[in-house]
Amino acid sequence: MKAANISICALLGALGALFGCGTGAPEGLAPVTGFELERYLGRWYEIARLDHSFERGLANVTADYSMRDGGGVTVLNRGYNPAKRTWNEARGRAKFIGDPSVGSLKVSFFGPFYGGYHILALDTEGYRWAMVAGPNRSYLWILSREPSLDAAVVADLVGRARQWGFETDKLIYVDQTPVP
Repeated sequence: MKAANISICALLGALGALFGCGTGAPEGLAPVTGFELERYLGRWYEIARLDHSFERGLANVTADYSMRDGGGVTVLNRGYNPAKRTWNEARGRAKFIGDPSVGSLKVSFFGPFYGGYHILALDTEGYRWAMVAGPNRSYLWILSREPSLDAAVVADLVGRARQWGFETDKLIYVDQTPVP
C-alpha cells in the first residue's frame, strides 16, 4: 500500500474515532439560527484550529461543501502535508440534526459514525467567515472564504471562543501560502 493511501486510511480511522463521540453541540452553547445552507456551500479555508491527529501538520486546509443527490451535503476536506509533500483528503457527508435554519449538522467521514458540526458564529451578512465546533470544546475551527481573514475578525472570534471555554492558547494558525 502506498504511503499516501496509508495516510488517508489513518486519517479516515481517526475521523471515525472522532465522530463516533457525539453529535450534540458543546454543553451550554447554541448554534446560529437563521442559517441558510445555500449560502454556506462552496469552499472554506481553515484559518485556525485546535490540533488533532487527523489534521496534524497539515497546511493549506480547505473544506468544500456541495449538495448531495437526494439531499444532504457532500464534504471534501483537503490539506497539504509539507513534510511528505502530499495532499491528504477525506470525503464525507453531512445532514441537519434538526431544523435546517439552525447551523447544526452531523458529519460522517467513516461508515455509520457521525460527529457534531455546529456553527457557533457566522458572518450572516456575507457568509465570509464562520466559527465551528465539534461535539465538545476540544474541537474548534475558524473558517474564511478567503485564505486569510482580517486580524480584527480573528481576534474577535478567538475572544468569543475563549469566553465560551475553548483553549484558545492552543489554536494553530494554518499556513495558507500556495503550494508550488
